[in-house]
Amino acid sequence: MSGYKNGGVIILDFGSQYTQLIARKIRELNVFSHILPHDIPLDDIMVYEPKGIILSGGPSSVYEKNAPSYNKEILNIDLPILGICYGLHILAQHNGGSVKSTGQGEYGFAKISITKDTDFLDPELNGSQVWMSHMDQVTKVPESWSVIAESSNGVVAAMASTDLKRLATQFHPEVSHTEFGKDMLENFLFKIALCNSNWTPGNFIEEQVNMIRNEVGDNNVLIGVSGGVDSSVVAAIMNKAIGDNAKAVLIDHGLLRKNEASDCINALKNGLGVNIYLEDESEIFFEKLSGVTDPEQKRKIIGNQFIYSFESVSSRFENMNYLAQGTLYPDVIESGVSHGKAAHVIKSHHNVGGLPEDMKFKLIEPLRELFKDEVRTVGKELGLPDKLIKRHPFPGPGLGVRIIGEITKERVYILQEADKIYIDILEEEGLYDEIWQAFAVLIPVKTVGVMGDQRTYENLLGLRAVTSTDGMTADWYRMPPEVLSKISNHIVNSVKGINRVTYDVTSKPPGTIEWE
Repeated sequence: MSGYKNGGVIILDFGSQYTQLIARKIRELNVFSHILPHDIPLDDIMVYEPKGIILSGGPSSVYEKNAPSYNKEILNIDLPILGICYGLHILAQHNGGSVKSTGQGEYGFAKISITKDTDFLDPELNGSQVWMSHMDQVTKVPESWSVIAESSNGVVAAMASTDLKRLATQFHPEVSHTEFGKDMLENFLFKIALCNSNWTPGNFIEEQVNMIRNEVGDNNVLIGVSGGVDSSVVAAIMNKAIGDNAKAVLIDHGLLRKNEASDCINALKNGLGVNIYLEDESEIFFEKLSGVTDPEQKRKIIGNQFIYSFESVSSRFENMNYLAQGTLYPDVIESGVSHGKAAHVIKSHHNVGGLPEDMKFKLIEPLRELFKDEVRTVGKELGLPDKLIKRHPFPGPGLGVRIIGEITKERVYILQEADKIYIDILEEEGLYDEIWQAFAVLIPVKTVGVMGDQRTYENLLGLRAVTSTDGMTADWYRMPPEVLSKISNHIVNSVKGINRVTYDVTSKPPGTIEWE
């Protein structure tokens, strides 16, 4: 394997909630990282020509009968390996050490005392803060291994093999609570694994353009555009790769934000010179969604109909055998497609788990390996305007997953108007760019209100705003009370059908960013 993937790191996922954070931290250091199932064959790993392997944490205990399996050949190859939490326990057990539950876990902050000087733990990290989350611990260090750090609670915090090619931590260097975690990962990547620092937007674009040209040839490619940054970046990459053979289509399913369709068309056609067409398919979508309330069913209906609509449009062009879409790495991860048995499906993304089996297109997904912030960086490299790049994420199913319960034209209109007011005020107040994602949710609850001395019985609206880096984890945004008051008053006074507004203060996890 060549290009930006060569000389990177493979992460074997044992079901940790932090696995994606490991990948993100490594990519921030311009090193390619890829998450693979814990029981993947060794040959499938070596295809990537990695410089190192990382074993993630996980909820299981290595001594349990049903502990996640792994290919023991992987631990015997001549490559640096870093084990984190459960990964430490695997390395300890595999090399003849002991792992037990002491009945007392270690959760939260701890300090480490460095007991041996290594390239992994610099001496200045002695006494630094780390994040622990474990019930089991190493009670016997393997022969030819040594403890290189202890926690303030007397637990083996880190250990290393004699040749220092095998390292393991009980703590989690990938989380922000470990104050020098990024430095530790950097030491592993460049001092121990000798990784290549070639994961850059320019290298990514160059490789994707070449791959697309080789795959597509003289065929036309249909690009599914939703109005968000992901599909816009896909359109720009395809335009760069194959020019006029790239045909972008925005399917208006009736579930876009107010003025979304026209704004997107103007930005891509006039700003970037992309061949883009608008197709109004809203009546078909509303008909298919009539009476449907289950969120998974809504996603699948929307995903399926998107494909059928694209297939209908494609009949106007010759040699239209490919469909390009803006699937991201988190979409794949949350849909359970890229992982083994340790992963759970969080929700089916319409462009991953909702695709019909009889689809005639071959899929092209240039962004499938990228997190959201990486997409923005690539978009900037491609010359997309800031207005597109900085736009908050918008789901493919659109307002269909922001209207809880049944979708009707009336409810869509109410939400469009309320959401527009919300976003406009955030921009006026200079808060929009501080927020990762903000949107309104129409909740299937009616409440009693008083407006103009008259009793009302109207809809409840939820407001959501979160901060995040990659969308895999998120915290609710601390909205200034005066801004919340302004938003609420404006919506209630301007949008007929809403008489009460709430603000969501749930982080991810335990919630998701979107409500459905």
